[in-house]
Amino acid sequence: MSTQTENAPAGGAVAKMSVPTLTAMVVGGMVGAGVFSLPARFGVATGILGSLIAWAIAGTGMLMLAFVFQTLAIRKPALDSGVFIYAKAGFGDYAGFNSAIGFWASSVAGNTFYWVFIGATVGGFFDSFGDGDTVLAVAVSTVGVWLFHYLIARGVRDAAVINRIVTVFKIIPILVFIVVMFFAFDADVFADNWTAYGYGDLGSLNEQVRNTMLITTFVFIGIEGASVYSRYAKRREDVGRATVLGFLSVLSIFALVTLSSYSVVPQPELAGTRQPSMVGVFQSQVGDWGEVFISVAVIVSVLGAYLAWTLMAAEVMYIPARADDFPEFLGRENEAGTPITALVVTSLGVQGLLALTLFVNDALNFMLDLATSLALLPYLLAAAYALKIGLTGESYEDVPAGVRRKETIVAGAATAYTIFLFDAAGMKFLLLSTVILAPAALLYVKARSEHGKRLFTPAEMGLFALIVTGAIIGGIGLWTGRITL
Repeated sequence: MSTQTENAPAGGAVAKMSVPTLTAMVVGGMVGAGVFSLPARFGVATGILGSLIAWAIAGTGMLMLAFVFQTLAIRKPALDSGVFIYAKAGFGDYAGFNSAIGFWASSVAGNTFYWVFIGATVGGFFDSFGDGDTVLAVAVSTVGVWLFHYLIARGVRDAAVINRIVTVFKIIPILVFIVVMFFAFDADVFADNWTAYGYGDLGSLNEQVRNTMLITTFVFIGIEGASVYSRYAKRREDVGRATVLGFLSVLSIFALVTLSSYSVVPQPELAGTRQPSMVGVFQSQVGDWGEVFISVAVIVSVLGAYLAWTLMAAEVMYIPARADDFPEFLGRENEAGTPITALVVTSLGVQGLLALTLFVNDALNFMLDLATSLALLPYLLAAAYALKIGLTGESYEDVPAGVRRKETIVAGAATAYTIFLFDAAGMKFLLLSTVILAPAALLYVKARSEHGKRLFTPAEMGLFALIVTGAIIGGIGLWTGRITL
């Protein structure tokens, strides 16, 4: 999961960013905490061949999604309120509401993942922290949640400066990891890990690839942030170039972390490495100092990411509230200019999920998968909106037919990819998503009643019924134990 830089240079510097600067912003914004968990997440699911196919599919699909956000930024420049606005513009108010709630809930689950990740990292040194899901780990995380809440409420909002510092702390150790792993390259281990079939049944190649899709998506969450930089470029066309260069750089880093891990550790050992697995893999090659080196990088990176995503989660509630899509109380600010009610709700959401980790099997991977699954709806609706305007010709009045055709094909590919991700996520996380979306409809009802607006159109009523049905099935599954956490 990435961190995004919300702030940018002010004044005359705004329009003076070159391609290398823009590319660096894209890379810094997309490399998040998820990269530190890649070795074991891939080791559990597949061998080298499967990982290469998975990164090829994920790389192509997410690049199509990046192009979609670029297209929308160009064709619909007035829609600059966040990802949810595309769903609203294309498919109505209730779809936009669900997109916003989905993105907010994804951010909350991702932030909970960050605290569990920190706890698991500390657990490598102190057993009482376990895998980040013990009572002590939750208690320490709770202190952290409300400390950050206090700082943000007081007006600590400059995520840009912090992100620049954090980017150095996460990129350099990752590059050191890759270099050391390739110097330690073991040809026999690499050959045995090519398909990893000799170690046991990982399922068919198709199953192996599907089982990696959520982690490959998680590490790219925030890809829509690339389009945010459009207005900071010297030339408009530089943004597309920087997006591609930045994305390919990030994809290379992720793929190299995965492949370099396979080059030194047999797949079963890789699968059994405790998270954050990059720590254990590095330590196995360089000794105990490696554990400290990567662990410090993880903690600094994750705390920076937590600040950025807490700000974003609050904004995702605040902006729709100011646009009458969420209840008015979520649009309140305090004297420091912080969207305080949205921030309180966000911190309470993280606190609730932290408590849930005490009862969840493998809390770290559960929160990762939940965060990814919840982000799929906003991505799907944005891609579908780009496909819709491409097919109808809206906003393409003065655009050459070839450009429209190309952008429509890209939007179609991005839409197909996000639908595939829903399938890869599986029914469990789809139902759990509806368990969150269904009760959230109360906020929609309140917002509509505050402004005297019609509650649902017939199509929206059908969507609401579908979500409620999913939530009932999910609730029954949780009650009976058919769905396990």
